[in-house]
Amino acid sequence: MEPGNGTQISEFLLLGISQALELQPLIFGLFLSMYLITVFGNLLIILAVSSDSHLHTPMYFFLSNLSLVDICFTSTTVPKMLVNIQTQTKVITYEGCITQMYFYMLFAVLDSIILTVMAYDRFVAICHPLHYMVIMNPQLCGLLVLLSWIMSVLNSLLECLMVLGLHFCSDLEIPHFFCELNQVLQLACSDTFLNNIVMYSSAGLLGGGPLAGILYSYSKILFSIRGISSSQGKYKAFSTCASHLLVVSLFYGTSLGVYLSSTATQNAHSSATASVMYTVVTPMLNPFIYSLRNNDLKRALERFLGSVPDLEWYFWCGGIFIS
Repeated sequence: MEPGNGTQISEFLLLGISQALELQPLIFGLFLSMYLITVFGNLLIILAVSSDSHLHTPMYFFLSNLSLVDICFTSTTVPKMLVNIQTQTKVITYEGCITQMYFYMLFAVLDSIILTVMAYDRFVAICHPLHYMVIMNPQLCGLLVLLSWIMSVLNSLLECLMVLGLHFCSDLEIPHFFCELNQVLQLACSDTFLNNIVMYSSAGLLGGGPLAGILYSYSKILFSIRGISSSQGKYKAFSTCASHLLVVSLFYGTSLGVYLSSTATQNAHSSATASVMYTVVTPMLNPFIYSLRNNDLKRALERFLGSVPDLEWYFWCGGIFIS
């Protein structure tokens, strides 16, 4: 590709999931619905946890942080996509693209790390129940969340600063519905070898590292559950981490599936469609998963909605709560 005006570009073009005009109203309605469900569902989790003193425990503290991150994660990409469909434009400014890329990486990494912290919390609760409140004290919980934010911010800042030094070619079309780092690097005329090294190293450390931590935690949990004599005790121990295990499987399963499908097909549009699973669908499903399998949270939601009359008529089709 021929180079354009160096780094003095003003905008990129987001091609979206599909360029078929007849599909745009359907895509708009579908993504708007998923976005509203995601924001409303995760916001309810945060409000229910903060309003119920019985849920002021480490597990629900981390859950409310995960819900906040999921809202921010989805809000980084979907609103811009909806605006582009509504205004029938594909343009995103250069500054807007860098900003979107920064916050997308920040919240994606933060999601992964907080899921790891939640796995550690379940490990301590099941394997060291007598020392749980001593180990998972408020200071440690706050420190774990703070360190998660620091690592995510520094990683996103490093990768975006490296992108700022690149020269871009005349072809500025991104075959995605948001500014994804790998797609942006493919548009550069500069040497991106160092960028790729940092990108894949970060993915290995901040994606693979947390996954390894989660797998280790659950291997210890399963070993500890096997040592419980009663079947009722085993069921109770496993039920405390079943929702988190399902969310982890959904998040990493869809992420890995997108990576493998994009590697196999080399089709950017197929990759963009598949990435909807972990960027939009997973954050939308998290409130359903945690609420349906957690009686304490379900009761907290019922009490919270009962205290707000205007919200009593809302209900999830999956039966998260009954007002």
